[in-house]
Amino acid sequence: MKINELLKSGHITVSCEIFPPKKGIGLTHAREVVQEIAALNPAFVSVTYGVGGTNCDNSVELAAEVEKTGVPALSHLTCVSANKEEVRAVARRFAENGVENILALRGDIPQDGTFPGEGQYRHACELIADLKAMGDFCIGGACYPEGHVESASKAEDLQHLKEKADAGCDFFTSQMFFDNDLFYNFLYRALSVGIRVPILAGIMPVTNAKQIKRSVELSGTYLPQRFVSLVDRFGDNPAAMKQAGIAYATEQIIDLISNGVEHIHIYTMNKPEIAAQIFSNLSDIIADYAD
Repeated sequence: MKINELLKSGHITVSCEIFPPKKGIGLTHAREVVQEIAALNPAFVSVTYGVGGTNCDNSVELAAEVEKTGVPALSHLTCVSANKEEVRAVARRFAENGVENILALRGDIPQDGTFPGEGQYRHACELIADLKAMGDFCIGGACYPEGHVESASKAEDLQHLKEKADAGCDFFTSQMFFDNDLFYNFLYRALSVGIRVPILAGIMPVTNAKQIKRSVELSGTYLPQRFVSLVDRFGDNPAAMKQAGIAYATEQIIDLISNGVEHIHIYTMNKPEIAAQIFSNLSDIIADYAD
């Protein structure tokens, strides 16, 4: 099923994200993760893509495993380090495996700083337009409530987002955030520039202090003081940090739903037990809305 159809259902949707194992590592454990998360009945499960397509085969296979469970798969596809024909070949493989939803991403510029050359994609909007021309895909894109780290301003970042919407993007999934007010402000600004496609709120349950330190270093995500206090208090106690992180994520989601944000995407980091706890915490909220 296409995700844009799910997002028009009038129901709250809660989806999850998983990642394939590194190249050369078997899929046995990853398949178990798929089964456990699919059992929670998420709206869909997104499957990430290796940097530069390094674990493309595992990504394709894992997305196909998700589809076999009856839960729609959203396959990530990065394009910056591959030529256009290589990317199109991967997209065809997704289609051959029953995957009709793709999250179109530029990906990280190579460490040597060399920007893509002739015959390669430079921006995600180019990939989106290409995928739309290729076949009947539902295309998602990434958005950044606090602005992309490479953008000179939030206004410039919004302009790039509008370009992706105009290229045919059906929905956006946000980078993680820990302050809901930032997300609400972002939604208002997106509407002000004419972006009308659904925007999913990306929530990261932080269950250990090292995890948040690395995430902030990569994305520059703002941490509100109450979250900083949580990490300071419980960061050295793994069990307490896990419980507190799940509670914080749950509180974020409840606040979002209360304020009319109907589509939540959870970065579950291949930890079904964390996803299960959050789904349990939300069970009556979601069931009541669906009725």
